[in-house]
Amino acid sequence: MTRLDSPAALAAPPDTEAPEACDGPRALLLEFREVPLGGVRGMEVHRALPQRDLPLVGAWCFLDRFGPQETRMRVEPHPHIGLQTVTWPFVGDVRHRDSVGSDVVVTRGALNLMTSGAGISHSEYSLGDEAVPLDALQLWVALPESRRHGVPAFERHDQLPVIALSDPVDESPRAEATVVLGELAGVISPASAYTPIVGAEIRMPAGSRIRLPLREDWEYALVGVGGVVAVTTGPDESEATDLDRRHLLYLGIGRTEVEVATEEDAVVFLLGGEPFEDEIVMWWNFVGRTHEEIVEARDAWEGSAARFGHVIDHGDERIPAPPLPGVRLTRRRRHI
Repeated sequence: MTRLDSPAALAAPPDTEAPEACDGPRALLLEFREVPLGGVRGMEVHRALPQRDLPLVGAWCFLDRFGPQETRMRVEPHPHIGLQTVTWPFVGDVRHRDSVGSDVVVTRGALNLMTSGAGISHSEYSLGDEAVPLDALQLWVALPESRRHGVPAFERHDQLPVIALSDPVDESPRAEATVVLGELAGVISPASAYTPIVGAEIRMPAGSRIRLPLREDWEYALVGVGGVVAVTTGPDESEATDLDRRHLLYLGIGRTEVEVATEEDAVVFLLGGEPFEDEIVMWWNFVGRTHEEIVEARDAWEGSAARFGHVIDHGDERIPAPPLPGVRLTRRRRHI
């Protein structure tokens, strides 16, 4: 999906303060913000990442939730560089087409993973001409230096590994997690990952409590999807934080586990990974390292350069790039 910010919100403000290191556990509850709609009218979109003080969790650099709602999605061809798009639907079907020849329908339970490399373009349409129920997460993964200049690719995975998560007291299975990308508890998704990372959907029945295993050298966040869960972030239950569908709980680094409990059926999404290798410059649909890279990519898209190809079964329709801001684009820095 393309970013829907207004042009004034596309650039991070100049930042002269030194960035903070990811150096220990946190329990920071961050609220989603409603995104000002641009080219896709009538859609409800809320953003969990990036936050002003938290640009990345591992390599995860962007998370939008569109829905739940009834809407007609028409996202015309638009470009990406330097990232992977992870589309994870909860309700509804969306047709994805791209410039490497993919034409697939995004459905519940299947991962659609697009790797931009140096440049790709794609479109997303809901099925039919009428408004339909839609609810999904759209996430971006920043590509490391070793992959961000490579060729574009698309892959779809209908069979993803599912693992049981156990009660911390009696060790009985109480919930299950689908490993969408990367690795959780030694179980690895078949999808291509270029940094140490995890993205997993965790489904919990009412009245359950689970132990969620973590890697001490990775940073993590939990994203509320449905229901309310209590996340115990300290040595006793008095340090539990309630997480609902409009918040992200940043857990920091240095944890081997957290306990999660719920009194109702609930779903959360786990984000995590090794702290990313670099600070990034992110503007519109581009992830780079310098202002000049972003300018070059924007000029290439506006000039219909071969770099971004042509989206299958589309004509001349496309989303134009917004104007660049009147300031130099700077790298996004962590302050928590």
